[in-house]
Amino acid sequence: MAPAIPTAMERPHFIGIGGAGMSGIAKILARRGARVAGSDAKESPTADALRELGATVRIGHAADHLAEDASCVVVSSAIRADNPELARAAELGIPAVHRSDALASLMTGLRSIAVAGTHGKTTTTSMLAVALSGLGLDPSYAIGGDLAGPGTNARHGAGEIFVAEADESDRSFHKYAPEVAIVLNVELDHHANYASMDEIYESFEIFADRIVSGGTLVISADQQGAVELTGRLRTRSGLNIVTYGESDSADVRVHKITPRGLTSEVTVVVDGRFLTFTVSVPGSHYALNAVAALAAGVALGVPAHNLAAALGKYTGVKRRLQLKGEAAGVQVIDSYAHHPTEMTADLAAMRGASAGSRLLVVFQPHLFSRTQELGKEMGQALALADASLVLDIYPAREDPIDGVTSELIIAAARASGADVTAVHDMADVPGAVAGMARPGDLVLTMGAGDVTDLGPEILARLSS
Repeated sequence: MAPAIPTAMERPHFIGIGGAGMSGIAKILARRGARVAGSDAKESPTADALRELGATVRIGHAADHLAEDASCVVVSSAIRADNPELARAAELGIPAVHRSDALASLMTGLRSIAVAGTHGKTTTTSMLAVALSGLGLDPSYAIGGDLAGPGTNARHGAGEIFVAEADESDRSFHKYAPEVAIVLNVELDHHANYASMDEIYESFEIFADRIVSGGTLVISADQQGAVELTGRLRTRSGLNIVTYGESDSADVRVHKITPRGLTSEVTVVVDGRFLTFTVSVPGSHYALNAVAALAAGVALGVPAHNLAAALGKYTGVKRRLQLKGEAAGVQVIDSYAHHPTEMTADLAAMRGASAGSRLLVVFQPHLFSRTQELGKEMGQALALADASLVLDIYPAREDPIDGVTSELIIAAARASGADVTAVHDMADVPGAVAGMARPGDLVLTMGAGDVTDLGPEILARLSS
């Protein structure tokens, strides 16, 4: 039986319903019987999928898109106060509910796993969702990206487990009270909301303190920020801490990661026993995400050998080193990486998976604030490519910052010896790539913005 829908969520209106996080919650509520409505900036396959579930989706933002009998409006931190639907809700006395509160309400009464960290949340959440589903546990899940297998970012399952991606960017992960939490890594990011590492640590400590008494924190034994956080949490009573990683001190220890083309074979030691399984995406960082998923499932009571076998059936998530196609002997792969650590990891993974191939990158910086703080490191990461095209900054929710442009990244890349070219018009990219690429090359479109749309266009131009 599905958990009861809170009264406030019986007739929700989502502003920005097509977004990865918002659409997942809307899909689950629709499956549970809520009368879902919402608006988005443009038509999309996500909007069509929501309509198939019975949701009313309107395009554009206008006050009259909001029904007067809506029980609430659901918003994310990206929705500005002057949004006409939000303003209309205030006039009508309809309460505004943050996306994280809506998600927390869906998790109530279920055994929840919340996946947090500066990088890798979507992949790890997806791995857990696929593995637990494959074992017949029928979990519910809400993910910040579409699975390559089931092809969706959310599901309402009949089982007792709920797996959720927990976003630290705006501190919204403080709303959850999971039975098991994962912290993959802790780094400084989201500079508009965090001024220092001390603020980051404090935020993750609050998240860890939300784990239910007797629950478990699964955390990296390798990454510096995670190790520091573990030290700060060791004195907490009622909290079980399970570490994972390549460190000899890890509770779930990685014995070996063996690259095999675009996959990896992973051997881990759990409770003194060796387990080996395959991860279908390249790179040690993805292998470690799978080990984190394994440790979390074990903490929930799922046998390790069953989980290892089920994780081997994971086929990836869209935009996480996703092969978009091949044309003229050139493979085009899409990466969501937008933080220097993610960029370095994905570029290194592609290097390891394709020895001898040239690696060409089309990079779109994401957010002015991130570029201002980390532009130098982004440029240094691009030195791992043979050549890169750098687009203008994708602003997302931000306004421009004086003096902050892609030139910060380009200058740092060139200082590191990288071959980098600025491209200001996305329409010029397919032709530029076709002029650079030759058979055997790999082309990586990289960034969290609309650079992903270029993959099919590049393939079409290479084919012509």
